[in-house]
Amino acid sequence: MIRKILKVLGILVALLIIAFITIYAVYNEKLPEGRSGADADTLAEKMLSTLNYDKFKETRFLEWSFRGDVNHFKWDKEKRTVEVSWDDYLVNLDLISTGSSKAFKKGERLMDIESEAIIEKAVDYFNNDSFWLVAPYKVFDSGVQRSIVPLPDGTDGLLVTYTQGGSTPGDSYLWMLQPNGFPKSFKMWVNVIPIGGIESTWDDWAVMESGAFLPKSHELGPVKLMMGDLRAYNP
Repeated sequence: MIRKILKVLGILVALLIIAFITIYAVYNEKLPEGRSGADADTLAEKMLSTLNYDKFKETRFLEWSFRGDVNHFKWDKEKRTVEVSWDDYLVNLDLISTGSSKAFKKGERLMDIESEAIIEKAVDYFNNDSFWLVAPYKVFDSGVQRSIVPLPDGTDGLLVTYTQGGSTPGDSYLWMLQPNGFPKSFKMWVNVIPIGGIESTWDDWAVMESGAFLPKSHELGPVKLMMGDLRAYNP
């Protein structure tokens, strides 16, 4: 009986490997080479202008949720603090000095190793989930490389590579833009996805209370990523 089970498991593993190799061969794209310089910076500035970047800079509070309304965030951009909550946990995250952050479970403050682990998880959640909210506004962050990539339709894409910061430095994103510079999607070359060039939409935008544009959702293949009860406002 055990031999039969192991044989079946072996067949399943082999089928999964074959399926992955096939998918990889069909869908994987090589990271394109871009042309850096003033033209790339100009294209990035054009994208920011269409998104009311000045209004985003003036926005103090951002609220949203992610992962099927599991992770909840309230970000105070002025104080550089974030209230991160999921399941039974709440973290008052200090983005300037994470060591000053405080973690709670069911209202009770956590200490020592358990606290450090939960704070680290909150940092990872914030880095990932905020990126899906404000990625276009991060193209001039420290350590970011920008370049222009000619696309098959004759337009120019904006390739952005994050060489430092966040939870996964080295990730690259190729933005596809409308003629006026408004973003409509990007392709990803990221550490957490083994297949390069996976595309996600950035076309479900809304004007917030503060006047900035933010996305309400994204479509990543058959998966829809919702940003929950999204708000961006000032006191």
